[in-house]
Amino acid sequence: MEEINSDKLKHLLEHWIEHNENHCDSFEKWIPQLEDAGFQQAAEYVSAASSEMEQSTDMLRKALESLE
Repeated sequence: MEEINSDKLKHLLEHWIEHNENHCDSFEKWIPQLEDAGFQQAAEYVSAASSEMEQSTDMLRKALESLE
Protein backbone atom coordinates (compact mmCIF):
# COMPACT_ATOMS: atom_id res chain seq x y z
CA MET A 1 0.00 0.00 0.00
CA GLU A 2 1.17 3.47 -0.87
CA GLU A 3 2.26 5.68 2.01
CA ILE A 4 0.08 8.73 2.50
CA ASN A 5 0.79 12.08 4.09
CA SER A 6 -1.20 15.30 4.37
CA ASP A 7 0.17 16.68 1.08
CA LYS A 8 -0.76 13.51 -0.79
CA LEU A 9 -4.22 13.47 0.83
CA LYS A 10 -4.78 17.14 -0.03
CA HIS A 11 -3.86 16.45 -3.64
CA LEU A 12 -6.19 13.43 -3.80
CA LEU A 13 -9.10 15.32 -2.26
CA GLU A 14 -8.65 18.27 -4.62
CA HIS A 15 -8.58 15.86 -7.57
CA TRP A 16 -11.70 14.00 -6.40
CA ILE A 17 -13.56 17.29 -5.85
CA GLU A 18 -12.70 18.50 -9.34
CA HIS A 19 -13.63 15.12 -10.81
CA ASN A 20 -17.03 15.16 -9.10
CA GLU A 21 -17.69 18.75 -10.17
CA ASN A 22 -16.94 17.84 -13.78
CA HIS A 23 -19.37 14.93 -13.60
CA CYS A 24 -22.09 17.11 -12.08
CA ASP A 25 -21.62 19.67 -14.85
CA SER A 26 -21.96 16.92 -17.43
CA PHE A 27 -25.05 15.48 -15.76
CA GLU A 28 -26.72 18.89 -15.63
CA LYS A 29 -26.06 19.46 -19.34
CA TRP A 30 -27.55 16.09 -20.24
CA ILE A 31 -30.72 16.30 -18.15
CA PRO A 32 -32.62 18.70 -20.48
CA GLN A 33 -31.49 16.72 -23.50
CA LEU A 34 -32.80 13.51 -21.95
CA GLU A 35 -36.10 15.20 -21.15
CA ASP A 36 -36.42 16.60 -24.66
CA ALA A 37 -35.75 13.14 -26.09
CA GLY A 38 -38.56 11.67 -24.00
CA PHE A 39 -36.39 9.95 -21.40
CA GLN A 40 -38.08 11.58 -18.41
CA GLN A 41 -37.44 8.74 -15.95
CA ALA A 42 -33.77 8.54 -16.93
CA ALA A 43 -33.51 12.33 -16.57
CA GLU A 44 -34.93 12.08 -13.05
CA TYR A 45 -32.39 9.42 -12.10
CA VAL A 46 -29.52 11.44 -13.58
CA SER A 47 -30.77 14.48 -11.66
CA ALA A 48 -30.84 12.44 -8.44
CA ALA A 49 -27.34 11.16 -9.17
CA SER A 50 -26.17 14.74 -9.65
CA SER A 51 -27.65 15.75 -6.29
CA GLU A 52 -25.98 12.84 -4.53
CA MET A 53 -22.67 13.60 -6.26
CA GLU A 54 -22.94 17.18 -4.95
CA GLN A 55 -23.44 15.79 -1.43
CA SER A 56 -20.40 13.59 -1.92
CA THR A 57 -18.40 16.59 -3.08
CA ASP A 58 -19.48 18.51 0.02
CA MET A 59 -18.13 15.68 2.20
CA LEU A 60 -14.84 15.72 0.26
CA ARG A 61 -14.60 19.49 0.82
CA LYS A 62 -15.13 18.96 4.54
CA ALA A 63 -12.38 16.36 4.53
CA LEU A 64 -10.09 18.85 2.79
CA GLU A 65 -11.01 21.59 5.27
CA SER A 66 -10.18 19.24 8.13
CA LEU A 67 -6.56 19.26 6.98
CA GLU A 68 -6.21 23.00 7.56
